[in-house]
Amino acid sequence: MRKLALHWQILIAIILAGITGSVIFEYRASTGNEPGIFGVDFLTMFDYVGTLFLNALRMIIVPLITSSIIIGVAGIGAGGNLSSLGGKTLLFYATTTLAAILIGLFVINLMHPGYIVNDDGVKEPVREMLALEVSTEDIAATVGDKGVGDVAEVFLRMVPTNIVMAAAEGQMLGLIFFSILFGYFMTKLTHQYSEPLFKFWDGVFHVMMKMTEWIMKFAPIGVFGLVGAVIAEAGLGATGPLALFAIAVLLALALHAFITLPLLLRFVGRVNPLKTLVGASPAMLTAFSTASSSATLPVTIKSVEQNIGVSNKTSSFVLPLGATVNMNGTALYECAAAMFIAQAYGLELTFGVQFTIVAIALMTSIGVAGVPSASLVAIAIILVAIGLPIEAIGVLMVFDRILDMCRTSINIWGDCCCATIVARLQGEETKVALQQSRPSAAPNRPATSP
Repeated sequence: MRKLALHWQILIAIILAGITGSVIFEYRASTGNEPGIFGVDFLTMFDYVGTLFLNALRMIIVPLITSSIIIGVAGIGAGGNLSSLGGKTLLFYATTTLAAILIGLFVINLMHPGYIVNDDGVKEPVREMLALEVSTEDIAATVGDKGVGDVAEVFLRMVPTNIVMAAAEGQMLGLIFFSILFGYFMTKLTHQYSEPLFKFWDGVFHVMMKMTEWIMKFAPIGVFGLVGAVIAEAGLGATGPLALFAIAVLLALALHAFITLPLLLRFVGRVNPLKTLVGASPAMLTAFSTASSSATLPVTIKSVEQNIGVSNKTSSFVLPLGATVNMNGTALYECAAAMFIAQAYGLELTFGVQFTIVAIALMTSIGVAGVPSASLVAIAIILVAIGLPIEAIGVLMVFDRILDMCRTSINIWGDCCCATIVARLQGEETKVALQQSRPSAAPNRPATSP
């Protein structure tokens, strides 16, 4: 019998959690008692299962991010890849990822999905609706007093005095910076010393990928516990703000996909954006169904080479790198999720804190494994970095699956756009290139009589 795909398992878990949680909520509201079994109430069970899943995600954060960034940076710098092709690719990836994050930041600040207008017309945070237990005052004491001057503090935290202590305390900004430096200077060693290091970190990375995939097999159970706990405590009314958040994320993704990237295709790559989108559609549809950039890579390469007309020389370098480094949709979602949770707690985030969110979202997006829902790891990093409770991730799980499918499609669309633009900048003629006006030969004129 064919095994049910992970995304369907998670979707079924969300539906069952919604039904079970709403029944428990109604029972609690009508009787005032906590339903349970064998002396343990269901809400405690849900919390236990959800916490266990979140702890598993926390467990893999440090080795996954460290190994992926070191291997990514070392791989880019090895073999002279930081030349013209590599430089253009990295510049494009960094630019589009930053643009996606800023779009997400703008939309969340504009729509304020973490707030609701009460009957008196006063805007208030949705913390109680989402059953977020930590008080606003406790969170504000951590992040609420930071201002523009704290931007300098962000850069100071990038250079930790003790990298082991930074990893133990969850100071991910310093760990990411150290990993980038470590990977870069690995390329400066002779082959005798760099090769063993590369094999070691590559082995660690593949082990962590396997662990991530294994943990995600339990995602349906963890999602059931997380969503069930939220619905059982807050009721189905909690889906209102979450639906608005989902709409905000989808709007931001659409702006990036259909405005930012097409403009780059048209004015930088000098290609037809619509034809490029049509050519990339098989890969985007595959990404939507699998929610995995890595699993979609073979389809992406085939679509870019056959439908768009990019050479194998360019696609074989740009696309595998993009499947690991270029996560436009994921970075946008990380930023939006952290902002939404902060709003739900009633925090007016200052420029300094928002800058921290943008910086960490940009850097962690290159270390997110290309497997379904692995962005939860990156969101956890951001929440820890700005002082928000990681348990708040549970409220995101209601609509996370559909948003995961959408943002993975945007990741792949960004990869295809990069490959196309880099190919054009390298002088390649592609199938989607705009027709250049060429001067026609002068028409033959009849001889005139003197």
